[in-house]
Amino acid sequence: MPDTRVEYDSLGPMTVPAVALYGAQTARAIENFPVSGLTFPRPFLRALAQIKEHAAYVNLELGLLEDWRAQAIAAAAAEMARGDLDAHFPLDIFQTGSGTSTNMNANEVLANRARQLLGQPGGDRTIHPNDHVNLGQSSNDVIPTAMHLAAAVEIREHLLPALTGLQKVLGEKARAFDDIITIGRTHLQDATPVRLGQIFGGYFRQVAIGGGELARCLDGLGELPLGGTAVGTGINTHPEFAQRVIANLAEVTGLHLREARDHFAAQAGKEQVVAASAALRTTAVALFKIANDIRFLGSGPRCGLGELKLPAVQPGSSIMPGKVNPVMAESLMQVCAQVVGNDATIALGGLAGNFELNVMMPVMTHNLLQSIDLLGNAVGLFTTRCLQGLEADRTRCEALVEESLAMCTALAPVIGYDRAAEIAKAAHASGRTVRAVALEMAILPEDELTRLLDPRAQTEPGISSGGGGGG
Repeated sequence: MPDTRVEYDSLGPMTVPAVALYGAQTARAIENFPVSGLTFPRPFLRALAQIKEHAAYVNLELGLLEDWRAQAIAAAAAEMARGDLDAHFPLDIFQTGSGTSTNMNANEVLANRARQLLGQPGGDRTIHPNDHVNLGQSSNDVIPTAMHLAAAVEIREHLLPALTGLQKVLGEKARAFDDIITIGRTHLQDATPVRLGQIFGGYFRQVAIGGGELARCLDGLGELPLGGTAVGTGINTHPEFAQRVIANLAEVTGLHLREARDHFAAQAGKEQVVAASAALRTTAVALFKIANDIRFLGSGPRCGLGELKLPAVQPGSSIMPGKVNPVMAESLMQVCAQVVGNDATIALGGLAGNFELNVMMPVMTHNLLQSIDLLGNAVGLFTTRCLQGLEADRTRCEALVEESLAMCTALAPVIGYDRAAEIAKAAHASGRTVRAVALEMAILPEDELTRLLDPRAQTEPGISSGGGGGG
């Protein structure tokens, strides 16, 4: 058999590999865009296939497509949704800004595969990529619809469960560490005592905020541009086409999906995608802070803070025997940095809504889905390989509290700010504790001093009893 075949589009003939299911337009795009080697990910191809499958069924219902054609296209699209045809989607992300090349890639693959399923010869046009597979559609409404659908599914099924698992373990650690007193820090300097459980409770809430933002953005992503066709007017599509296809997609995905209220806004603007990316950035910022805190609190084991004991998951150095590094925290932090960078690209992409079409959709799609995937993966690994095995060094925590100069804060309401500062300065100069200096100065009776310097009491709201300027 020959290695190639010739297919045609409106510009003329193109040589295509004999085994390829795509046609002339895809072959041109392969030649035009050998940029990065990055291709559309599986979630996007699945969403695009689902749109094509249900478009075929709806066009059949509307009497616009014969049963044999519709069934063959739908069967091919089901194969595409499962990933069976991924090898036939080679196009680079950095292509035409509308994603037309990839939409035509899908149309050509599905037309050729549908003809194969019908036992028809290759190159036969009884099922046409544009006339039949793309019936009632345009790249300009299909590609953003697939973008929304893929992102919503991945947030709900991949990222939100990972964040829920992280929250669960953070909550467990907050409860387990609640009786451990350690020192708070502001400006990287010693501050008043806190319970380690309070710190982890704060982490729990930060993750909850990010997860809440992501859950809310599902509503915006559920507003689909399908039905606007070329510029938002709906030319060349049946008035019921979009709502019927979207109803089918809502049923198979379980998402709250509906047709865009304004197709001009949905196709020219990408505010829902920008908002989803912003929610991903918000979550990444919180996760970076949490991972970095845990990394520092586990620094040591002898010459750092050493308040936490991180699980040893791999040797940490090629030259220093026995060294173990906080690799899971560092992995998560790098992912968070990537997500912040992806968000910048998506924001810039959102600026490119020129007149009736945004022309940065492929790179926005790539970055959005990459951010969701990376965060879901990294959060799950950080939870299971770092956080679950995390332990606290109670002795180290309590020793640091006693050494802190900020212990004198509890004395200020009783002896006054200036006198408390005098004690702190003396303790710092002599290398002794606040307790030792205050006892030596005999500013307060020992039992009163013990009560005021109780670190547990300092982790709760309240003001020490006594005069404001005594002593």
